[in-house]
Amino acid sequence: MDNAIGQFLRARREQVRPEDVDLAAGGRRRVPGLRRTEVALLADVSTDYYVRLEQGRERHPSPQVVAALARALDLDEEATAYLHELARPRPVRRRRRTEVSATLVGMMTAWTGTPAVVLGRCLDVLAHNQLGDALFAGHTYSDDLVRLVFLDPDARDFYPDWERVAVNTVGGLRTAAGADQDDPQLIETVGELSVKSADFRRLWARHDIKQKTHETKRFRHPLVGELTLTYEALTVNSAPDQQLVVYQAEPDSPSAEALSLLGSLTAQ
Repeated sequence: MDNAIGQFLRARREQVRPEDVDLAAGGRRRVPGLRRTEVALLADVSTDYYVRLEQGRERHPSPQVVAALARALDLDEEATAYLHELARPRPVRRRRRTEVSATLVGMMTAWTGTPAVVLGRCLDVLAHNQLGDALFAGHTYSDDLVRLVFLDPDARDFYPDWERVAVNTVGGLRTAAGADQDDPQLIETVGELSVKSADFRRLWARHDIKQKTHETKRFRHPLVGELTLTYEALTVNSAPDQQLVVYQAEPDSPSAEALSLLGSLTAQ
């Protein structure tokens, strides 16, 4: 993963059609998307410089060049921020925190009616409250949300909107990884999933970016049936590699009743 910026630029270039950026298709194309010369033209940089970026011979373009490339590739706000991060000189890797503070665990435990989990950098579950545990219980990979989506045999039943969940999960993993693509845990996770899941390989190659912030997600729980929950993902300031994810159901909805039933079953 050493040439992260080059891989990202090439993957996103191949997803942009000439007509998306007001260019003529120009006859038959050997590769999908834009040509390198076209990206260079749109970004107002030399073709040689852009080729060096894709090949990894140039790795730290200026913020102005990054902004121009983002416009040329029609990147959204999240993907643009990710490209800026890739272009910055890489800081010394700090030690990752995998332990969750006792204060945060105690706070989650007090939320008896709200599922909550703490996720690590690779979306592995580091801690949960009782209802958060019950929400994901019963699967082969209940403690790893990426492997649950792509490797668990009942993932497509648990997630009725599996394709959307899969796209967002891969985007969230890539965003959480950031510029430190050489992290051993990330390499292990991506390597295993790439070997075992064709769907993961397909989506990882797209280099899509999806910040895990908030979303409405459907579950088909084996104990209580259909649940529609909205989650909010919050960064833990004392441990920036961790995310606190809190789920809620619409008040007085069937999902709220099902969540309450799940809590009762868990308590028993």
